[in-house]
Amino acid sequence: MLVLVAPGQGAQTPGFLTPWLELPGAADRVAAWSDAIGLDLAHYGTQADADEIRDTAVAQPLLVAAGILSAAALGDIAPGAVAGHSVGEFTAASFAGVLDDTDALTLVRKRGLAMADAAAITETGMSALLGGDPDTSVAHLEKLGLTPANINGAGQIVAAGTLEQLAALAGDKPEGVRKVVPLKVAGAFHTHHMAPAVDTLAAAAKAVAPGDPKVTYVSNKDGLAVTSGTEVLERLVGQVANPVRWDLCMETFKELGVTALVEVCPGGTLTGLAKRALPGVQTLALKTPDDLDTARALIAEHA
Repeated sequence: MLVLVAPGQGAQTPGFLTPWLELPGAADRVAAWSDAIGLDLAHYGTQADADEIRDTAVAQPLLVAAGILSAAALGDIAPGAVAGHSVGEFTAASFAGVLDDTDALTLVRKRGLAMADAAAITETGMSALLGGDPDTSVAHLEKLGLTPANINGAGQIVAAGTLEQLAALAGDKPEGVRKVVPLKVAGAFHTHHMAPAVDTLAAAAKAVAPGDPKVTYVSNKDGLAVTSGTEVLERLVGQVANPVRWDLCMETFKELGVTALVEVCPGGTLTGLAKRALPGVQTLALKTPDDLDTARALIAEHA
């Protein structure tokens, strides 16, 4: 049983889209998406530096475009389930047929702009906690006024809040936490700080007619499989200001009997979590087109 997953913000690196644009038809497809959303995806995916692609308004559509492009390069596949982390849920919604590619990218562009505006109101950020007991860590974060914005499983929680709150966390780690790592993101995503972006995205979503998922769609709100396209869209809007429960997604993968997990470009983050939380499950991250043949062989065995 194959699960196809898409990473969230922070997975991007300078130039990561370059080799994918060399695939037949890829450059034309990306150019059409760029025209549709008013953002030069090829430029940002090939020439921009780390600071430029850290910009929320750029990073989010860039990640979704890369995920859709790399999944298409796999050919006609039939995963048992799909899921995405944070903005990766829009990529997963495209995989599942809930949103067409242009609608997914148009909504994500508006999401990124709205979240960038929300992040500019207060100086905020996110830090990953490595190790420790989840319940102990969550209680400690709440004591400091921080939000456990991503509960990722495999011993990882991401805290979000103001820079002052994160500085306090760095000097006062929860018991058992080995390390606190600041993340290269531009705000406290999936917290109340993003509430202004929810209304903007909700208004944009009214112009979209979603389809029902054609494969099992696992929501990162609570790890549940969602069968209604309308509900998927509602969850995509609401998750902007609510925590990501990737730990519950992986629990659902177990219940579904997952045997292999493929993470689309720029893969690595979610396969790393799966290796720790889903022992025995074969994993593969699509980093460059050189990974496609190996991925196709894995898919042929498990899809």
